[in-house]
Amino acid sequence: MEANTFATSAYIAAPYQRIVDYLADLQNLNEWTLFSRMRSQVDESTWLGTASGYQRPLYYHVRRGGHDAFQWIEWHCGFEEGVYHQVYPVLILPPEYVAPAEREPGAYVHWVSFADPARRTPMIAEGMPAVHRAECRALKAALERGAGMRRAARGRHVVRSETIYVDAPIGSGVEYLRDLRSMKEYAFLLRPDGEILADEGTFLDEYGRRVVLRSRSHAMGEASIVEHEACYPDDGGFAQRSLTLLVPCSYAFGQSEARGFIKHRVTFWPADESQELGRTSIDELRAESVNVKRLLEAKEGNLESFARGFSYQPV
Repeated sequence: MEANTFATSAYIAAPYQRIVDYLADLQNLNEWTLFSRMRSQVDESTWLGTASGYQRPLYYHVRRGGHDAFQWIEWHCGFEEGVYHQVYPVLILPPEYVAPAEREPGAYVHWVSFADPARRTPMIAEGMPAVHRAECRALKAALERGAGMRRAARGRHVVRSETIYVDAPIGSGVEYLRDLRSMKEYAFLLRPDGEILADEGTFLDEYGRRVVLRSRSHAMGEASIVEHEACYPDDGGFAQRSLTLLVPCSYAFGQSEARGFIKHRVTFWPADESQELGRTSIDELRAESVNVKRLLEAKEGNLESFARGFSYQPV
């Protein structure tokens, strides 16, 4: 995994819009975080408060967004108002997005955290994973308790993600990933079957089964999202979705000189591990990302970053 990115997820059995609105209200951090407490309001979307990872106050800022399939928010934190060095995108995904035939209530919440390696403290690096996992449990409990539940609901799926740093312009990454014709270069388990268009095409998987792929992309402020859907028309119409969040490092780490982007792919798997079609392991997707990094960096004439591994390093 990319060493400066951490992600945690939870299935939450509460009304979808209630989850979105709860996450977008910074005052609710008082209820479920370790020690993020809002003390004074600056404006409608900004507060000054205490922090779990620092011995000094933090400014907290929230932004909202979304499209036809799901909504998202972003939390921003910094020591000065309007100068935010930590960004936390949160995707709120309805179950029917995770599995098109699903009728499960609630949402799958995927929370991504970025920490600038040049500025973060050892406490942030060492404490963030455990703290965010614990806080995610508290968030789930607060919302499910509000929905009248007395124990944690179990989702039918789990969310897994994989992340890599790419030393290339983010625009090149978005164009490359949303164009299905690029898959013949990096998706080594798929072979084109006939003409492939930019947003739709038929492939054969590693066992020769037909797979119809579709793609689309969306702007997410400074970041972008590329979505892929793989359908197996000869195998009961099974469909597998993934989305890739592409975030420029200058935005993720609050450093204008930071090059390249973070490629963070979010995937969904049956909780009972019953899946036999499509991608069956996150490592299959992580291997593809190695290919994407190598190819995109080479197209930019950059042959040095690849050897340094998965993670962004300050110049």
